[in-house]
Amino acid sequence: MPKNLDTLSGSTAPMAAPVIQSERISILDSLRGFAILGILLMNISSFAMPVSGYDPSLLHETGINYYTWYFIMLVPFGTQRALFSMLFGAGIILFIHGRGNKKDGSNALEYFFRRQLWLIVFSVFDVWVLLWHGDILLDYAVLGMLMVAFRNLPPKKLLIGAAACLIFMTIRTNIDLYNNKKIIFRGESIAALDTTVQKLNDIQKADLNAMLSFKESATRESKLKKRDLTIQKVQEFNYERLQEEMTGRYTGTLVQYLYFELWDVLLFMFIGMAFFKLGILTGESPTRVYIWLSGIGLSCGLFLMHSRMQVSIHNGFNAYNFTKDILFDPFEPGRLLRSLGIYGLIMLLYKSGLFNWLFFIMRAPGQMAFTNYLMQSAICAIIFYGIGFGLYGMLPRIEVYGVVGLIWLFQIIFSHIWLRYFRFGPLEWLWRSLTYWKMQPMRK
Repeated sequence: MPKNLDTLSGSTAPMAAPVIQSERISILDSLRGFAILGILLMNISSFAMPVSGYDPSLLHETGINYYTWYFIMLVPFGTQRALFSMLFGAGIILFIHGRGNKKDGSNALEYFFRRQLWLIVFSVFDVWVLLWHGDILLDYAVLGMLMVAFRNLPPKKLLIGAAACLIFMTIRTNIDLYNNKKIIFRGESIAALDTTVQKLNDIQKADLNAMLSFKESATRESKLKKRDLTIQKVQEFNYERLQEEMTGRYTGTLVQYLYFELWDVLLFMFIGMAFFKLGILTGESPTRVYIWLSGIGLSCGLFLMHSRMQVSIHNGFNAYNFTKDILFDPFEPGRLLRSLGIYGLIMLLYKSGLFNWLFFIMRAPGQMAFTNYLMQSAICAIIFYGIGFGLYGMLPRIEVYGVVGLIWLFQIIFSHIWLRYFRFGPLEWLWRSLTYWKMQPMRK
């Protein structure tokens, strides 16, 4: 367990104040740097490409563009958000139980909930002003207020909580799969009937229409129309119309996400809390722990994801045929294993001591993770939306990831320069000042 915390099992709520620079845990900052830059690997497809960006066949991608898509989907897809969720879970414990300055004698929980409520405001800004329809801040704000109730549990119980979330999420995913299989089976059974002999009743007509609608939406022609319409909207809409489009996408999936996908975020928050208390997250565990995490995680996780992708590729990325063909969807267990495997690999680099330069580079963007996250939304809106340069749907995938590299370079350099003169990133400073309702010292 990190040595710079009070006892985590005590029932007395500690006082709170901002964490001072000398009390930061540098490896956590570096991990945040990996996570916040890595998140852009996934988000860039939604920023830069139509909804069909995850289907390379609709973008006529071959050669290096296809292999880029394959690598992103096979290895990092979903893992960087998982790492960030782990760090957010650990951050809850750090905020509540960190020493800080403790000068004002206020309850840490009061500050924590105020901090989370302000995060909701920033989420609104990200969606309604910066027009990022894939914002995750609201999820962290709401679920963080739930997870604070588990902060004093021992690691074993936290890992049991993570296992429960994994089981629930996997079951839910496969219930959805088999509900779609039922739609197909009922509809195809009705389509096989001789309607000259037997007239269809209203229920049969509804079942048939549900199957036909599913089948039609999965066709290449339907997806091409959706692709072209999406490109036209994002490139040609003014700010007002684009805001309607992007906020509509966000709110259209919000209820479904909070109801179904919240277990995904909770899963990794539980793991982050447990790993932090065990010292795994801070690099204090023996090297063999990280060898096991990386070895088992990557080998099993990549195998599961590869198997799932092959079914999709075999069926021409047709969701209707994919649903008929696959018997079990292993995405969530595969994502968990890949995430732990990549985390274990990063920590092996850290434990080796040969990559101290890399962790130093990542530390500054990690300290400014909040600023960099919202900055990514602003930069990508300017580059890809019609209110800026309008490159949405115009660049081949490999060039899109060239843009990612340039954004990484800019954010790394900017973060290091900024933190030479200031204690916090600009939005970190604003968030802290609003949380404590007091202007925080900014300049070093």
